[in-house]
Formats: sequence, structure tokens, C-alpha cells
Amino acid sequence: MTTEETTRSALIERAVSRLRTAWRDLTASGRAAKPAPTDPDLPEEDQAGLIERIDACLEGKGGEVSARARAADLGRHYLGLSPTGRHRFFQLLAERFGTDDREIRQAIDVLDGAHEQRSVLKAQRKLKAALTPPCIRLLSQFTSLPDGIKFLVDLRTELREVMGEAPQLNALDDQLRELLAGWFDIGFLRLERITWRAPAALLEKLAAYEAVHRVHSWQDLKNRLDSDRRYYAFFHPNMPEEPLIFVEVALVEGLADNIQALLDMGAPADDPAKADTAIFYSISNAQRGLVGLSFGAFLIKRVLDDLTRELPSLKVFSTLSPIPGFRAWLERRIAAGDETLLTPAALKELKPFGSATTQAEMLATVLASPWQRDPGVSGALMQPLLRLAARYLVTAKQGDEPLDRVARFHLNNGARVERLNWLADSSANGLKQSFGVMVNYRYRPEEIEANHEAYRGEGRIATAPAVKALLN
Repeated sequence: MTTEETTRSALIERAVSRLRTAWRDLTASGRAAKPAPTDPDLPEEDQAGLIERIDACLEGKGGEVSARARAADLGRHYLGLSPTGRHRFFQLLAERFGTDDREIRQAIDVLDGAHEQRSVLKAQRKLKAALTPPCIRLLSQFTSLPDGIKFLVDLRTELREVMGEAPQLNALDDQLRELLAGWFDIGFLRLERITWRAPAALLEKLAAYEAVHRVHSWQDLKNRLDSDRRYYAFFHPNMPEEPLIFVEVALVEGLADNIQALLDMGAPADDPAKADTAIFYSISNAQRGLVGLSFGAFLIKRVLDDLTRELPSLKVFSTLSPIPGFRAWLERRIAAGDETLLTPAALKELKPFGSATTQAEMLATVLASPWQRDPGVSGALMQPLLRLAARYLVTAKQGDEPLDRVARFHLNNGARVERLNWLADSSANGLKQSFGVMVNYRYRPEEIEANHEAYRGEGRIATAPAVKALLN
């Protein structure tokens, strides 16, 4: 287990312990029945008791205190299960407490036969009720419990880890995502700038949740919160101590072209008043259970507004982004024997460093060598790989959208592909993802909406002249 995974696991365990304590008190206050001894793996013989508890929650007998106590009792039951038991719990929810096809068809028939407005409205309500599975009505009850929203977010995280291709579990995931989408509407979220003075528990979470450039130490994190840096996160009022998504910004002069230089802990802090460029170098979703809910576009726009108000000298807003799928895509093209990978000039320049009869073989041979440690080979590879990276970002598709997930995110938000940077990430991960190539996506406030509309409506990718030249 990596250091980040260990830290994240410790954070989760602390949260679970807090939930158990809070919900134990709720269960006691509502005089709910204590859970019967249960094997953590939830074998079939123990599932009848669980079904009884779920049925009791859905029946909703008694007052609000009793309802909260039953939900807390069920939640504590779930928290006591092993990974195997939780998987079986999800299967039980999806299979026994999903939608009833017969009930849905009957509701549709009633709606088809309704003619008066009152009858139509009544039939529509009945159909809506039929389309809402009992399992979602059950899970909705947790929103009234302390930390219940966070519980549902983590529950969806665990569901996504085990659901695989199972249709019913995938349907449950979709339904849970829709439930959470209602609670995490952008209007509920608040933007906060985070500094080194933030609580240590929050700083620990930011380090654990960082998904783009690993935080190596407290000193590394402090460097990212220095005077020439900005750290922003979205929070939800029901999860005040849990960041949902956060962005890290460097205030510099000119477009940044190397992530190691940008994160160098030994470099002196720049004067933010002299900066003309804001570089968004990391955007991380902190809650895996909120996958599919889009906060990134709103986060970037809000941060742009905040930075513009604070520092009017900023004229350029750009990212320094990874290209996570580039190497895998190029290796597939090489394996397929693509003979359009190299120009004649590039082939001639690479010839001294590898012998092969085809373009694909030549490129495979050179890339298999320790080329990054040889300035001659690296220099010969630079232009071909930059051209191929431009081709990957602009022309490689997944359906109608770019194949690269980071490109999809920024282009959909209204950015343009501004510049490609050679050996901008020389770390092991950077070389593994993209042979070290990184890209600047630039956000021009006056062009964001037009770029977004062109991308969504026509599939047109806003591209700077320098990148177009690489494509040509």
C-alpha cells in the first residue's frame, strides 16, 4: 500500500469511528432494537434479519426520532460489515429493493389511458413513484443523520469499487448519483481559499487527496501554500471539513513549461504583485463517491474571478497539464504498424539511433532505449513526439470527443490547446504517461463561452497557432 493510500485509509477509518459513535447514540435515543449478532461477511442465513430492518425503515412507523434511530441502526449494521458483506449488501439492495417492472408498466398503462388533467397528474405521480426504487428511498433517510451525506458519498465509492459490469449494481450507482446530484447542486457549494494556517486535519486531507502531483512532505505542502501560490477548494455545508474538489495555482511570469521547476521547494517565492500569469497545475476531485458530478468548470470560473479581483496584474490564465493517455495511444499506433507517425525529416534524424525497416519499428526501437538520458537522442525525438502529442490531443477521439480525459475536461470548460512542452515532467510517472510531454490549456475569459459552445455544438477544438503548426 502506498503512503497516500495508507493516509487515505486512516482518514476513512477515523470518519467511520466518528459515525459509529454518533449513530450509536441515535440508536439508543430512539430505543431501536440492537442489531443481532451478524457475520461480517453477511452470509445468506443472516440476510433475513437485514431485510427486516430495511422493511422497517421503509414502512416509516413512529415519529421522526424513531425513523432516525432505525436508519442509524441500519447504518451501523453496514459499517460493521466486511468488504464481502458490503458487496452482498449492495446486491441485496439492487435485487430485492430495486424498481418493479410490472408496477412501472401498469403505471404507464394508467397514464396512457388518462384524459382529464387531474387523472393525468395523478397518473404521472404514480409513475414517478414506481420509477423511484425503494433502495433510494431507504438511502435518502441517511441525509437526516449526522454526517449522513458523507456516509452516502463513501458508500457510493465502495459500490463503484465492486460493481464491475453487473447491470443491477450499475443501475444502483446511477440512481445514487442522481440522489447525490440533488444535494450537491453548485448553488450549495462555497469556495474557500486555503492557507498554511488552515487546520492540520484539513491540510492532511489535501495531501492525501492530491491526485495529480503527489505531496511528498509537509514542507512540500507548505511550499504549495506559499505567498506566490493559491489553493482553492469547494465545500458543502453538510461536509464542512471535507473538500470536494480543489485546485492549485502558481503565480508566475510567462507560461510555465516544467512542473519540476514549478514545484521546486528550493526556489525562492516570487512577488505575486509582479506575476502576469496564473498557472493551474493541479485539479483534484477529493471525493471518489462524487464521480460524474461536475464541479470543475464552476471551480475554475470562480477562481478566475477571485484572482482577477485580488491581482489585476494577471493577464494570462493557463494550466500546465499532464497528457495521461498519450503514451498508451502511441504504443497502440506503433503496435498497429502505423506508417504515418514520422515525417521523412524525422525519420532521417532518428536513423543514427536505431535500425528498422518501418517507421513504427524505428520509433519503437528508439523509445525502448534510455533516450531521456542522451541529449542527442532526446533532441532527435523532441519534434516527432511533440507533433504526435498534438495529433493525439486534437484528432484522437472517443466517440465525438477527444480521447484524452484531461483534454475533455478543459476543452469542455472553454479552454484552448495553447502549447506543448518537451520533457516538462521528467518524473517516472510523467515519462510513463506521456514521455514527459505536458500541455498548456489557456483560458481567455473573453473566449471561454464561445470555445465551449463551439466544442459542445460542433466538436471544434480551439487550438493555438503553434499547435496547429505542429499538426501541419
